[in-house]
Amino acid sequence: MKTLLLKKDEVRQLIGMAEIIGAVEEAYKGFNSDQVEQPDYIGIDLPSPRGEIDFKLGYYKANEVISMKASSGGFIDNPTAHGLPNGMATILLFDARSGALICIMDGSLILGLRTGAAGAVSVMALARKNARRITSIGTGNQARMQIRAINEIMKIEEIHAWDSNPDTVSKYKTDIESEFGIPVIMANSKKEAVEQADILITTTRGKGSLVEADWVKPGTHIVAIGTDQQGKQELDPELFRNAKVVVDSIAQCAEKGETWHPLNKNIIARDDIHGEIGEVLLGRKPGRESDDEITIFDSTGMAIQDNTTASKIYQNAIANNVGTFFQFFE
Repeated sequence: MKTLLLKKDEVRQLIGMAEIIGAVEEAYKGFNSDQVEQPDYIGIDLPSPRGEIDFKLGYYKANEVISMKASSGGFIDNPTAHGLPNGMATILLFDARSGALICIMDGSLILGLRTGAAGAVSVMALARKNARRITSIGTGNQARMQIRAINEIMKIEEIHAWDSNPDTVSKYKTDIESEFGIPVIMANSKKEAVEQADILITTTRGKGSLVEADWVKPGTHIVAIGTDQQGKQELDPELFRNAKVVVDSIAQCAEKGETWHPLNKNIIARDDIHGEIGEVLLGRKPGRESDDEITIFDSTGMAIQDNTTASKIYQNAIANNVGTFFQFFE
């Protein structure tokens, strides 16, 4: 019994975005098919200028793999003080039949890619079929991942972008136009950007001013990515009053997601949440039912997404003889 070590460059070559979208879709369906055990995740906020670290654990009965991911973010001094990235992630895979550690892999790419894929899955299930314009509020790494994923499943005609840092928006414009040839329009204000959206993506880490309800036009699909703890928020809670709200996990989103805010203010009740996205993908609940609906996908991120994605990478590594085996157990 040997354990496989996969470094970041090896992970990068072992999976593409289309395959990750499939893995995330499988994860959501498995979650709503009694195939998943997933305890509440643990998040620790560390004193500034450090950020946060989250631990997510999941067991998927279909592949008999238990995954554990540790991911950190917001360590703004890391590049200068420690020579490390602002955020990092590591994934451990265990064989559920024996409890043995079968793989250790860099998870930093997986975290971004599977979160981007989650947005794409929600677009397939909930966006208007004629949606063409995307607005990105926040223009960091995850904003790019969302475009990479959504570009796999629809034609994007233009992107309207806003960020609190003008230099970040400018670099985003250069990068996206270079990689995809999609025109990026730098908005003069957040309101101006939001008003243009067929699909609105928020990736600000949930600590800026809010997207106001009256900026959002009928028929918009909102991909809310930045809120995964109660101290974070990106959307005006009033947006939820008349929207179709779909979440990755009701338990998580009602406790730590964007949906917590309208629940806390009694704008909606828990029963007003339309359902979990796995239920929509399985056909148990309807997705978009009219072109005028505002739909919100609240994603806090789930361990099962890491599980299915990392398991596919592990399988691809074995099949292609990539990585380094070592004797972990004597």
